[in-house]
Amino acid sequence: MTSSNDVQRTIIRNKLLGRWAAEKLALTGRDADAYADDLARGTVDPERSDVFSKIREDFDAAGVAQSDEQILRVMTEFMLKAGNVMPTTRGGSGDAAAVMLARNLLSR
Repeated sequence: MTSSNDVQRTIIRNKLLGRWAAEKLALTGRDADAYADDLARGTVDPERSDVFSKIREDFDAAGVAQSDEQILRVMTEFMLKAGNVMPTTRGGSGDAAAVMLARNLLSR
């Protein structure tokens, strides 16, 4: 990651990915939120930043049938979705909306 936008985009992606994985793991409510939050926070922690391996291990332990390709496809989809909420110009209403969305996702 080379910029704060890249970090913010990855945090949003990991939050979305965490919600998807939590659903597959049959986690609900606070447990699902905690799982998604943990993946999002791990973005900035070098020891926990490998979200693919974390999800792969959790799915294997829980017997969730998802191939590596399926997980990677979802990761890509959510990275694109996260990129779509990022601002394209500085100072516009898009900036404010992206910041609000990121804060909302991370405050749960």
